[in-house]
Amino acid sequence: MNASAPRARRLRRTPVLVAGTVAALLVGLSACGSSDDSGSSESAAPASEGAFPAKVATKFGEVTVDKQPQRIVALGWGDAETVLALGGQPVGASDWLAFGGEGVGPWAKGRYEKKPQMIGTLEPEFEKIASLQPDLILDVKSSGDQNRYDTLKKIAPTVGVAKGSEQYKSSWKQQTTMIAAAMGVPEKGEKLIAETEKKFTDAAKAHPEFAGKTITVGSRTSEGYGVYVGGTGRIDFVQRLGFKNNPKAEAQAGEGFSVPVSKENLDLIDADLTVMGPIGIPKSDITDDPLYQAVPSVKAGNAVVFSEGTVSQAFATDSLLSISYALEEVVPLFADKVKK
Repeated sequence: MNASAPRARRLRRTPVLVAGTVAALLVGLSACGSSDDSGSSESAAPASEGAFPAKVATKFGEVTVDKQPQRIVALGWGDAETVLALGGQPVGASDWLAFGGEGVGPWAKGRYEKKPQMIGTLEPEFEKIASLQPDLILDVKSSGDQNRYDTLKKIAPTVGVAKGSEQYKSSWKQQTTMIAAAMGVPEKGEKLIAETEKKFTDAAKAHPEFAGKTITVGSRTSEGYGVYVGGTGRIDFVQRLGFKNNPKAEAQAGEGFSVPVSKENLDLIDADLTVMGPIGIPKSDITDDPLYQAVPSVKAGNAVVFSEGTVSQAFATDSLLSISYALEEVVPLFADKVKK
């Protein structure tokens, strides 16, 4: 476990409730831009054609990667898993969900040939990064902070957040497209995206009862309840299955990826399906809460509460590798609670 793990754990506990901070960053998940037919809001960044120099469009301008990168440092949320999915081997990576070990979820187990150097999350150790002598730094799903980017690009070419994307809202699709372009494997990225989209399509077809149903996806931390809003990975995930994000929650959306919900206003989480997860607290803090139990969807049995663990982490990670795992585990839970 690296020295940044305690910080990573703290990060996990705040994101749902604090919009506009890096805590409002996490567990995030995804996109801004034009709407696609899946119901998500995103526009994938253009990829190169595999020849170098490769060019990648980002919020900070076009980034040029002169040759095939050999030493990649992957700092963004899920960036390392994306590199692994594309056949690369990061020499440095950040462990946002404090998995420990190689810093990736069990769905990525066995893909590393050698454990990467662990780098801090909110405050990466720039000297440590420089000592790894990277020829490419990835910070795609991150805060989009200008100072952070300016420091990283002095070390090596840095692919930051997507154009129009802030607060960890780069989607898994944008993330894959941009990283594949920087690695010189755009066609592989396109293939993996198509395979993943087909999995969503197949799941939606298998569960037509999801279509048009409203859903609330939220969390509770030691500070209280919060719900996720459009442009984040969790909401992109459920929208691709056919759900419609809770319009009452969406109406309160700001720049962050979540909005806080007071106990006095907990009916805001009511929807055709209510999905909640604990962050840094026991699951029972949600399930045993009388105010939560009084929410109409909860009283009707149309609610899912994740335990802290693999399923919740897969749902939160929102990477190419975690999505397949989440579809297998989460969809049956939803189907059991949605009225047909």
